Amino acid sequence: MAGTNPTPVFLLLVAALAVTASGQNCGCSSGLCCSKYGYCGTGEPYCGDGCQSGPCYSSGGNGSGHGVVSVADVVTQQFFDGIIGQAAAGCEGKGFYTRQAFLNAAAKYSNFGKGATVADSKREIAAFFAHVAHETENLCYKEERDKSNSYCDPKYTQYPCAPGKKYYGRGPLQLTWNYNYGAAGKDIGFDGLNSPETVSSDPTVSFKTALWFWMNNVHSVINQGFGATIRAINSIECNGGNTAQVNDRINHFKNYCNQLGVDPGTNLSC
Repeated sequence: MAGTNPTPVFLLLVAALAVTASGQNCGCSSGLCCSKYGYCGTGEPYCGDGCQSGPCYSSGGNGSGHGVVSVADVVTQQFFDGIIGQAAAGCEGKGFYTRQAFLNAAAKYSNFGKGATVADSKREIAAFFAHVAHETENLCYKEERDKSNSYCDPKYTQYPCAPGKKYYGRGPLQLTWNYNYGAAGKDIGFDGLNSPETVSSDPTVSFKTALWFWMNNVHSVINQGFGATIRAINSIECNGGNTAQVNDRINHFKNYCNQLGVDPGTNLSC
């Protein structure tokens, strides 16, 4: 009859609790995550949803699947090299764009790659580098090839163009126009109007301008799908304006999402 011999039941409960506690304290080596099933390792299966301890992607390592990822853990040297490695050996970006310069820049913009979930965060990082790869041909170019246009719009009187200076595309997202150089310089801390060439001579400033533009113009629409980020960066390409360019951006995005182990989601085109 139930209740006539409580001792064995009690011991079984204690044993079960002991096993659970052991599973929740994997005792993993430094740098490894304890998965929701109690195993040690790295990557999404261990550090993603349900991660209990270690360098979990989710905030606090509480297994919620929500919070922030470590941008440095997502943008590994292998991931970065996979992009710039596609550029030709003689590209000006070789030796200029580095992962460390990107991480130095990302430290200023703490909300970059900090989506509601691990997947959201990874999709934003994939989207950023998809546009970077497209704009610079895999980090080959520091400056746009056509330098004939000064890109000076005089109606932005708060950002007056300096004599003899041109504000053509420079950097990972090809920062363009005097008003962008002026505003970015003010936020980052360099003279964007009088020294626009800083964007193509200082790699950390270069990545900072790209992240400045992203956080001010693109970050807020990332949850609408990759197509919305295309429209935010170059709306002229949308609605049949340049299908080939749009498709190139999308292909980069899908490739990087695949590398980071996340679904690219819907609404990929603009």
